[in-house]
Amino acid sequence: MRYFLFLIGLFLGLSVSAQKSIVDELQKNRVGQGTVTIHQDARISALLGSAYVRGENETEPKVLKMRGYRVQVYAGNNSRIARKEANEVANQIKQEFPDLSVYAFFLPPRWLCRVGDYKSIEEADATMRRLKTSGKFKEVSIVREQINIPLE
Repeated sequence: MRYFLFLIGLFLGLSVSAQKSIVDELQKNRVGQGTVTIHQDARISALLGSAYVRGENETEPKVLKMRGYRVQVYAGNNSRIARKEANEVANQIKQEFPDLSVYAFFLPPRWLCRVGDYKSIEEADATMRRLKTSGKFKEVSIVREQINIPLE
């Protein structure tokens, strides 16, 4: 059993060593900010989320995947009409709120449109209230989902 855990740890360690982890980002020296020093076992770092480059293009922004919250604005069924409606809602949000990130996608058995990448439920709640007060999006709710956090 120890041998198996050692192999898993070694594999995770090698895969993470090629990418920067969140621990590396936290310990980075930044002008005008404090210094963070983290002392931990290397196996813990191997289990943490790591930064990656989207797609094959190196010029695209780096993001960190983590659990967070989004605001669900539309949920349809498994039809072409629902797909069209989800995309229409996404376009409407992009026009009215260009600062928000919008995701329209199919998650079986329905089409969804979700907004934002929020680390806390309070941030998601503020956006949900903003969408409700516009008067165009009435059935909005907060959902827990994997989010994208851009890295500098």
